[in-house]
Order: sequence, then C-alpha cells, then structure tokens
Amino acid sequence: PDVPLRVEVGAFEGRPSLFNIATEQGLEMLAADPAHLVADLFGQLGVGVRMEKFLAKRKGLAARGREGFAIREAGEIMHAVDPSQKKPKQGLRTGFTTGACSAAAAQAAAYCIVNGQEIETIQTILPNQSVVTFNLNRCELFKERAICSIIKDGGDDPDCTHGAELIAEVKLWERNEFSILGGIGVATVTKPGLGLDVGGPAINPVPKKSIRELVEKEIKGTKYYGAEITISVPDGEERAKKTLNARLGLLGGISILGTTGIVLPYSTSAFIASVVQAISLAKYQGSEDVVFTTGGRSEQYAMKLLPDLMESAFIQVGDYVGIGIRNTIKNGLKKIYIVGMMGKLSKMADGKMMTHAKASEVNMKMLATFAEELGAPQGVVDEIKGANTARHVLEICTANGLGEMPSVICKKVVEKCGRFGRDQIAFSVTMVDFSGNTLGCFPPKTY
Repeated sequence: PDVPLRVEVGAFEGRPSLFNIATEQGLEMLAADPAHLVADLFGQLGVGVRMEKFLAKRKGLAARGREGFAIREAGEIMHAVDPSQKKPKQGLRTGFTTGACSAAAAQAAAYCIVNGQEIETIQTILPNQSVVTFNLNRCELFKERAICSIIKDGGDDPDCTHGAELIAEVKLWERNEFSILGGIGVATVTKPGLGLDVGGPAINPVPKKSIRELVEKEIKGTKYYGAEITISVPDGEERAKKTLNARLGLLGGISILGTTGIVLPYSTSAFIASVVQAISLAKYQGSEDVVFTTGGRSEQYAMKLLPDLMESAFIQVGDYVGIGIRNTIKNGLKKIYIVGMMGKLSKMADGKMMTHAKASEVNMKMLATFAEELGAPQGVVDEIKGANTARHVLEICTANGLGEMPSVICKKVVEKCGRFGRDQIAFSVTMVDFSGNTLGCFPPKTY
C-alpha cells in the first residue's frame, strides 16, 4: 500500500503526462489540483479496470473525466515506468519568466529608439545565455521614448502570470544613469527580508540586471548612455490576488521574477511527468544517487558542490520533494542529496514535503524554538517569531551570532525526509545562500 502507482494520463492539450499516485500522503500532495480526482478514483478501482467504465456510471464525473483524462492500460506505459524497456521521453514545453519577458520588451523599446523604427519581433539573450526570439504584442515609438510589450507564455507551467502582458516603457538619455521602475501592476516592496529594497519595485536582482544589460547592448556606440525603464502589467494587481504577495508585503501587483529566463514545467501534471522521467533517466544512465534542487540557481550551486556526479543525477524537483522521494525509492536508488536555500529547507524541516507557497508556510515558531535551543536570548527568539520570511530569519540569526542555525535546519530535514521515506534511502542536506556559499549541512562535512 505504500508503493506509489504511476498512471499515464492524456492532458487537455494531448501531451502525455505522468501522475504519481500514492496512498494517503500522495493524495494530500495532489489535493490542490484536479489530478487528485484521478488519484481518488483510481484508488477505488482494481488494476486493469478502465477509467472510462467507472466514469460512465458516475453522472457528475463522467463529462469531467472524459474531457480531461484518459487512462491507458499498464502495458502502454511500461517504457515510462521501467527504464530497461525504453529510454524515458523528453519534450515538455518550457516557458518564459516574467523577468525574461520584461527584459526583452525593454530591449525592443531601446532598439526602436536607436534605429528609429517599430518592429514586430526581438531576438534576445536570456540569463542562461539561450538566444530566443519574442513576438511583440505592442510596439509604439515616440522619438526618444518607446513602449513595447510581450505576452508571457508559461509553457506547460501556466501559473497565474501565464498570458499576462509585460510592458516596458523606455526613455533614453545622454547621461550615464539607469533607473528601473515599477509601473501599474508591479508590486511595491513594503517589508524587509525579501532581498529587495523596501519602497522599491518587486523586480528581482536577476531580471533587473538583465533589463539593464540588454538595454545597454542596444545603446552601445550611440549618443545614449542611460535610460529610465518602467515595467508594467495592466492586470497585475488582479493576478496578484492568486499569490501570497500581499502577505509578504508585496503590494499592488505581481513580482518580476526569474533566474534563468526559462520556466520549467512545474504545474502539477506536467511537473510530475518531468520529475518521474528525470529520476528514471538518472537510473537508466547508471546513477545510484540523485540530487534534488528546487530550481535552476540551486542546481547550479549543487553541481559545484558535487562535481563528480553525472548531469542527469541533478533533478529540479521544484516544490514536490515528497513525489521525488517516493519515485527515487521506487527506482531503487541509494541516496538523495538535497541542496536548497533557507525558505524551502525550513518547510522541509517542518515535515512539509510539498513546499509551494500556496500549500505551506514557513513555521516561524519552529525556527524560534531552534534558536532558543541554540541559546538565543528571548528578544531574538521573539524577533524570529515575528519575522516576515525565512530569509529574514536567517538575517536575524546572522546578526546575532547564531551561525549553527542552518546546520540545525539541515539535520531536521534529514530526519523528516527519512521518516517520510520510511528509512528506505539515505539523505544528505546542504543549505546555500543566494550566492552559492554553503551555510550549513548534515551530516557534517558532506561535500
């Protein structure tokens, strides 16, 4: 009963997806997504019974099931479950971040001013150095000012920003000064602990750097040396209602995010497919260990920490650590390394194997207890209890000499993950900061 089942599901667009369906814990992980319907129904069926027959007898579920899902026989998915049958397929469609779209729109606007003409597309370089071409939704030129926009395509990860219009208004000037502002629909930072200036726009460091560099690329060798760039999202404030921005003190819109420019397929159905296939691929290529990271940046840091492991062993599990653990055990691998940052690891230390912001929050009382056990004075303990984010907690700990906190959290992650995996696999956890420096690990001196 504790062994997950995998069922191939035809998604709405016709692309194959894999759902990892476990018993109680698996259902809890999928409860926030329509996929839980399949998990629930399949749990009531015997292996080999077709979903169509079951759905046909349930009036309220029949149309929904036929419209969204089509279960295939087990023999049709052996290649995806057993790597010895066939190499796992790739091909989920990636998308682009709000940061990449904003930077490309700003570059396009600068190009229009410099060249005195409106354009329909712009070729740009993403932070991960990929070269891509965006279609412009809007392009208007007004002498030394231009406005361009791009519609965000989330690929197979259509989050609340999918389809949003990212607008960049650029004014060029001859003085060497750059100003990147947030317009309508871009959140304003009102609380500390986010790594952004309080009072400034919620445009993260990598997108901000990319916006400036791409505009500089277009004005190089011209009479212009600086610019004022305003990023806007017309319906950003409405879209932000589907996020936790307000709770974090990011008010008035969405955040402009992204570290690589690419959005990997982390929506539940597409995400599970990518994780399951990645673990199968690692085994197929002979790896005995895998490394879980939550995104592109932590993966880069993990690769530097573990240079002897093959590339396929590094798996971006996103927020779904539990699904990754279950499938790694299912594939018979020996060890899971987890490399992450303060926020995600703090949630794992609290036993939360699904770390998305909508599904779990950082337990400040737990972190305050850890600090108290490390001998922190009551004032610091109280400050941690009232912290805005896990990163804010880390800043408080650093300022008050609680340098052991990261290793304490890593130890708790090992304990919680071990319990989740029923002690069937070994764990090693390392916390890094936003620059890739190791803050703590457990077991000690792992890398």
